[in-house]
Amino acid sequence: MTTTYVQDPTPATAPAKRPPSTAGRPLGRRFTDWLTAVCFTLPALLLFGALVLAPILYALYVSLFNWGGFGAPSDYVGLDNYSRLLRDPVFRGDLWRGLLLVLFSVCVQLPFALGMAVLLNQKLRGRALYRMLFFAPYVLSEVITGVLFSMIFAPQDGLADKALGAVGLDGLGGLWFADQNHVLPTLFLVMTWKYFGFHMMLYLAGLQGIPAELHEAARIDGAGPWQRFRHITLPLLGPTVRISVFLSVIGAIQLFDLVWVVTQGGPDHHSETMAVTLFQFGFQRYQIGYASAISIAMFLISLVFALVYQRWVLRRDTEGALTTMRAHR
Repeated sequence: MTTTYVQDPTPATAPAKRPPSTAGRPLGRRFTDWLTAVCFTLPALLLFGALVLAPILYALYVSLFNWGGFGAPSDYVGLDNYSRLLRDPVFRGDLWRGLLLVLFSVCVQLPFALGMAVLLNQKLRGRALYRMLFFAPYVLSEVITGVLFSMIFAPQDGLADKALGAVGLDGLGGLWFADQNHVLPTLFLVMTWKYFGFHMMLYLAGLQGIPAELHEAARIDGAGPWQRFRHITLPLLGPTVRISVFLSVIGAIQLFDLVWVVTQGGPDHHSETMAVTLFQFGFQRYQIGYASAISIAMFLISLVFALVYQRWVLRRDTEGALTTMRAHR
């Protein structure tokens, strides 16, 4: 008796199914999908073009003229406004002061916000109240903050000088915003009080997304608080920290309203920023062409930083998000 073995035509492991390609869909279905995408994106694109692209292009056009804002631009000067920008010591000082504010924000304000977030993430009595108190300054408008600290740091009669005098530290008081050497550190102190609560809440949200089991396992393995923070908390908080740094840098580059209310760029341009210089030339001296050149310079600085930061710093976060989106399809 002969036994015949018949091989099963079905392979042991079937190949994974590929997602359906749009090339095989009927033409009418593809057109419907394309039309649906256009209908959903067209309103946003129109708003973006009208409120973002059009003003940028118009500012670029106006920056090529010596124009005072009345009538149509007619005195074409080409790139003279930009060459004047590079020669202007005030604008070069704005760049230097902007860089200092960025360094102060990244190296002082953000670590302080991170430390407070780690502290308030612990089981403390009344931590909800502390969170509210530290976040409250961010809710205040820049105008209210500026007026408040103008009174606090008023020379001799301000609350700061009186508080220092009450504890016998009269020598630490001074002119504050009226002194060329003290105006920038004092301004940064106000900025820290105003904005650190926002970054603290960002870090708190990131900290609460870290599983407690990781810290518990590290504690059982004998890791101390600093080791747990360095090897668990900080790496997992990386995406939040990178977004916080990005927002802080862009905010420091475009800082205007707080400076304008407190010092208006004084004394002698020592607290002036690019946005303050733009406002002065555009709305006080009516040199709209030169002010437009400043606005284009601010835009290019912000754009270059955003592109470089996106390419070299946020690349891992965006790639992870795209991978997750593809996996859920």
